[in-house]
Formats: sequence, C-alpha cells, structure tokens
Amino acid sequence: MTYDVFITSLTRVIELAGIGALLGGALIATAGFARDLTRDGLAAAYREYRANLGRAILLGLEILIIADIIGTIAVEPNLDNLTVLALIVLIRTFLSFALEVEISGRLPWRAVPPERPADATRA
Repeated sequence: MTYDVFITSLTRVIELAGIGALLGGALIATAGFARDLTRDGLAAAYREYRANLGRAILLGLEILIIADIIGTIAVEPNLDNLTVLALIVLIRTFLSFALEVEISGRLPWRAVPPERPADATRA
C-alpha cells in the first residue's frame, strides 16, 4: 500500500466517523426529545433537542475538519489545496461559532452569569 492510498483511506475512515457522529447524534437527540416530551412538555423538550442536535453537528464538523486537514496537507500540499482547505475550515469554524451561540445563548467570550441564591431574591 502506498502512502497516498493509505492517507486517502485514512481520510475516508475519518470522514465516515464524522458522518457517523452526525447521524448518531441526531438519533440520540431525537430519542431524548421523545423521552423529554412526555416528561417535561414541548417547550423544554424542544430547547433541549435543539441544543443536543447542535452538539452533534459541532462534533461532526470537528471530525470532518480533521479529515480535510489530513487529506489536504498529507496528500498534495500545494497552494490551491491549501486555499481550499482554508476556506473549508473558515466556513466550518463560522458554523461552529454560530451553533455554539445558538446552544449556549451567549457569545463564547461572555462569562456565564453566576447563580443567585434563592434567599437573595427575598432580601
């Protein structure tokens, strides 16, 4: 097996893992939604479902970025391929950022507000 064939095969396996993370995460999130729907009601179950789907997409995107980096850098690192890689990573990074904001409801550099004790609201 030559180096190029090995790297191409490795890239395909990692891409399949990324697709598996996307599909598996979607199935697990859907199962959780069905469970939460009967327990917590539609509004809470929907919010949790969207967050879980977003997490699955983030994981899948990260794995797919790994495959792109390996496939581009290890096989044929020329300027055209590096430019395409840079664009792919830029687009996927933007998607990851947007999903993180959607999931957490805040910008990543904003601190999580501290929890107030229940007694503080009565004072």
